[in-house]
Amino acid sequence: MRKAYLAAAGVIAMIASAPALAQTSEITIGITTTTTGPGAALGIPERNALEFVPKEIGGVPLKVIVLDDGGDPTTATTNARRFVTESKADIIMGSALTPPTIAVSNVANEAGIPHFGLAPFPVTPERTKWSVVMPQPVPIMGKVLYEHMKAHNVKTVGYIGYSDSYGDLWFNDLKNQGVPMGVTIVDEERFARPDTSVTGQVLKLVAANPDAILVGASGTAAALPQTELRERGYTGLIYQTHGAASMDFIRIAGKAAEGVIMASGPVMSPETQDDSALTKAPGLELNKAYEAKYGPNSRSQFAGHSFDAFEILKRVIPVALKTAKPGTPEFREAIRQALLSEKDLAASQGVYNFTEKDRSGLDDRARIILTVKDGKYVPAK
Repeated sequence: MRKAYLAAAGVIAMIASAPALAQTSEITIGITTTTTGPGAALGIPERNALEFVPKEIGGVPLKVIVLDDGGDPTTATTNARRFVTESKADIIMGSALTPPTIAVSNVANEAGIPHFGLAPFPVTPERTKWSVVMPQPVPIMGKVLYEHMKAHNVKTVGYIGYSDSYGDLWFNDLKNQGVPMGVTIVDEERFARPDTSVTGQVLKLVAANPDAILVGASGTAAALPQTELRERGYTGLIYQTHGAASMDFIRIAGKAAEGVIMASGPVMSPETQDDSALTKAPGLELNKAYEAKYGPNSRSQFAGHSFDAFEILKRVIPVALKTAKPGTPEFREAIRQALLSEKDLAASQGVYNFTEKDRSGLDDRARIILTVKDGKYVPAK
């Protein structure tokens, strides 16, 4: 009986001491992004922006681990599981593309770890508790494009987009928002991210002769249909999603970029914002640091996604530290709760107010509309 009692007491002591043993003196953040492959143009700026984020928050050092997933959902899943099992991460971020971001979200929600998605992705009920989305949701960005179409008497629209979940997000939004606002979809074409030609799809679009064409693509690949449409003589309006908003798009598309209408986050033009805009100061801060290191006009919307995740952490981590220590489930839950309780989280791409149901937490302050004139982005009219 005495041996049994001592054994039970030992188990109780081990259980009681487990949380203390799990605590750490640093906050571990695991980031999987896409720095190789077709999506590298998105992931590299996200990685580069990490050079300009804080090294500690609330007096606690940050341990940031960055892995490349090449845009592959399987690799992203493996990276996320490594963050959970090996790194004991308090927070997970990633990825740069929609398909691997979905994969990371699934792992984070299974493990109960706060997850910051760095690409647009659908937050289904099973992903709602632990995931938030840093990029602007498609409906917010789509609406400003359809409003522009309506103001410029666009009646018919052709669509060309990725043959994946990102392309689906935009085509579905065009149907759900654009059509009720008065446009008719006359053709839908798709292409894969690694494709080097879209000639067949472009010829079909030109033959349909729509008033405007919406390109549902991101990164440098968005320049491919833009260029081929102009080369094939299409003279109508071409609209690009916020996934294309970077200086690389202009560099690759060249003269074909002139006149494009593009939805964008405010980080691409903070200089034109009112001084009262909460997005202005963080946007100027990021762009000044980024362009000082990577050259004039190197600013990127994608750099804003990872930079802004840390802007939010600067607000929520001190709140979480009041009730729990890093390296514990209690700390992860405290971060989750702080994301809900803290309001008007200002960042370069928008002002975030997360709720249990709204996992992007953004409003119209998170969007602007640009065009390209003489090789530079300027506000569109």
